[in-house]
Amino acid sequence: MSTNDEICPVMQDLSLYIAEALQKPLPDYVMEKAKQHSLDTLAAMVSGAKMLPGEMAVKYARMQGGVEEATVPGSDVVTTATVAALANGMTAHADETDDSHLASRSHLGCAVVPAALAIAEKDGRSGTEFAQAVTLGYDIGGRMTPALNVNRFYMAGHSTHTFAPLFGASAAASTLAGLNQDQVRWALSYTAQQASGVNCWARDADHIEKAFDFGGMAARNGVAAATMVQAGFTGVEDVFSGPRNYFFAFAPDDAQPELLLEGLQERYEIACTNIKKWSVGSPIQAVLDSTQAIVVENDLKPEDIDRLEIHMSDQESHVVDSRHMSDINVQHMATVMVLDRTVSFHSAHDNERMNDADVLELKKHVHLMPTPDLERRKPIIKIKTKDGKEHEHQTLAVRGTPDNPMTREEIDEKAFDLFAGVLGEDKGRKLIDAFWDIENVKNMRDLRPLMIP
Repeated sequence: MSTNDEICPVMQDLSLYIAEALQKPLPDYVMEKAKQHSLDTLAAMVSGAKMLPGEMAVKYARMQGGVEEATVPGSDVVTTATVAALANGMTAHADETDDSHLASRSHLGCAVVPAALAIAEKDGRSGTEFAQAVTLGYDIGGRMTPALNVNRFYMAGHSTHTFAPLFGASAAASTLAGLNQDQVRWALSYTAQQASGVNCWARDADHIEKAFDFGGMAARNGVAAATMVQAGFTGVEDVFSGPRNYFFAFAPDDAQPELLLEGLQERYEIACTNIKKWSVGSPIQAVLDSTQAIVVENDLKPEDIDRLEIHMSDQESHVVDSRHMSDINVQHMATVMVLDRTVSFHSAHDNERMNDADVLELKKHVHLMPTPDLERRKPIIKIKTKDGKEHEHQTLAVRGTPDNPMTREEIDEKAFDLFAGVLGEDKGRKLIDAFWDIENVKNMRDLRPLMIP
């Protein structure tokens, strides 16, 4: 056994924090956020199970078989916790319905919630413990890529969308697995050994590999790290310091490991995470808010539009520029908003409509303008009408962000819409009610019948 002198202060404090997370009651507002984000992610999982990436994930999970430890919601598959975490991470990010965390440049929920759900089911943990673990996962994942200098790390080609949720999933799984401080350190070492991902996910045409990169791989690897140590594996005492350590490998010049501890139990990252009102790519959220505001406030019709300009940060415009999938194509989604004055889950995923004559005609007037000096997530929409009038709108706080949060009622409505078509209205309603009352769920396994169609 190594001495404390061989373990850096960051690892000492972080491993203890993770090991003791279930002993720390959550403030009421944080518990509410944990319910909201868990429910929102589960709704993404259930609806995503019926989309192509989710169908592939369910098929893969079914092929693996294994001990029946955890559910793949939206299907009849019950499999090992590790396989369930993989499948559920992919279904959670089968499209762009899941939440997102700006500071870490990642989608935390699509890995953290599946990992926590898998271990909570496997080990019969309570709803309160599940919510505590989910909150912990957001806290650790949300701090990991900033500790690596998130923007430089992203620009170097590393997938922040995998690294952040991976460590969040590992933390959530480790605390639910009952690991002590020594074991948490070993689990973090196995997590670091599995840290990977490159930004070529943006070239994935079918969103299948992207679903794996964002959610499936991170959730699976986090659960694997925790369960291997739970089974008796030992490992490196401190992967964060010493020769050839994790931070030396990934951020040799500008790592700030101390950021992993900054503000713990004061700044809860789950309260800094966006829940999407619109089921589209994150950079498109503000575009739809602003386009709707202009169109509705000025009662504009499609035939009134001469030119619609989307001025967007050049750091993110390429992610949504003329993509072949409707929900990540900013020009198409702006067109749909003008035509319908709103965007539903169905219209965001109606790929066939991209070829409709009325859509193609209006889309000729929609122009994406990459703009170097604009902040990410704060595009400006400019609409010029055929009578010469000009309208401009910038949404500074997108609906669903911490500065403009969705209400419980809005999240409930979104979840019910996504559940009902797969689970049925009765099961969907009961599942939602169970998550709003998560403190009284004695065993997360008891929710299994509600998650299977």
